Amino acid sequence: MATSSVLERRLTLADAVFIGLGSMLGAGVFSVFAPAAAVAGSWLPVAIAVAAVLASLNALSTAQLAMAYPTSGGAYVFGRTMLGPLPGFAAGWGFVAGKTASTAAIALVFATYVAPGHSKLVALVALVAACCINLVGITRTAGATRLLVLPVLAVLIVLIAVVSFSGPSASTLSTIDSLSSPFSPTGVLGGASLLFFAFAGYARVATLGEEVAEPRRTIPRAVLTALGIVLALYIALGWLLVRGLSIGGLTVSSAPLTELAEATGHSWLSPALRIAAALATGGALLSLLAGVSRTALAMARNRDLPHWFAHVDSRFHTPARAEVAVTAVACVLVLLLDPVHLIGVSSLAVLLYYLVANLSAAKQILDRRVLPRTLSLVGALGCGVLALSVPRTSLLVGAALVGVGVIGWLMLARPRREQSRR
Repeated sequence: MATSSVLERRLTLADAVFIGLGSMLGAGVFSVFAPAAAVAGSWLPVAIAVAAVLASLNALSTAQLAMAYPTSGGAYVFGRTMLGPLPGFAAGWGFVAGKTASTAAIALVFATYVAPGHSKLVALVALVAACCINLVGITRTAGATRLLVLPVLAVLIVLIAVVSFSGPSASTLSTIDSLSSPFSPTGVLGGASLLFFAFAGYARVATLGEEVAEPRRTIPRAVLTALGIVLALYIALGWLLVRGLSIGGLTVSSAPLTELAEATGHSWLSPALRIAAALATGGALLSLLAGVSRTALAMARNRDLPHWFAHVDSRFHTPARAEVAVTAVACVLVLLLDPVHLIGVSSLAVLLYYLVANLSAAKQILDRRVLPRTLSLVGALGCGVLALSVPRTSLLVGAALVGVGVIGWLMLARPRREQSRR
């Protein structure tokens, strides 16, 4: 095999949009509403709005940066270029660690819908299958993601349409008032921090920037298009879930959308929703593994990760070593942690990633900025606040994970500098 580390530009605008949609729908619709409702209470729609506003600010900053630096790595490259090696590493490490946790969480959600009694085993099989698809080329990843996302979108649109014209059940109506909770800023921010997990896939295409055709035109359009579609779906579904199940019912639900259909008299949709859940989470696995491996590739090129991961397969033009390594770590996480803790850790680490992206966008010179500097700074502040609002266990685990990475980088920084001088 050749030792080239160059990727080819094969992704079109449609490919990029579907990769973004695949990342977000699989992560958010079928896994995050229940834990977020447990934290935010009846103010879940407000938490969705907070996460949506922050996601929009992050998307604009990411699109602006990707126009100037259309290469693999996303905020790792942006931070390294605009802020310096350590912020760049922190962003890259946060993305790799956080999205590897996301991959494990989504594999478990997939398995819960497909084979509830054998979730660990099925999750491992799903991870290996997604890795194998990604290894044979990014266009296969995009094509498979498109096939998975289209029926999911169709089922979700039908659900929204039929439930919107249905009233909640009598039992639900009788409990809505008693289960409503007082407004709590801490609860809203905590719920928003978990819900951010559901939005964080919108910039997946930025991490694949080296494989996007006409990146300065394609990347911003793909990011904003995918985010706009998902924003509309999440807001509609969040409102319908609170209306149809009540907060009490939502917080204990293992399959909220299926229960929503049944509670509003549309149980005929349940089988389609379970299939859609499997397809959506499968698509998310494909795009997540692709994004994480490309960031690892970019970091390895700069020796922030072992240079061995900088290898690109000569036949399929994929970062095969990084892909396999990320899959292996995700398999270990599947065996060790549950989805709720994985979601919290992922949110914390990825919020760090976007904190660096916003600060990088704020530092861009005027002729390379399309976003006012103030909005990027607001986005950075929002990322910091939500990062500190994740549930305590996830905050401690995620902070330790990020800290270990940064300390390791600092310990190796001096030897790297000395070697570069020789």
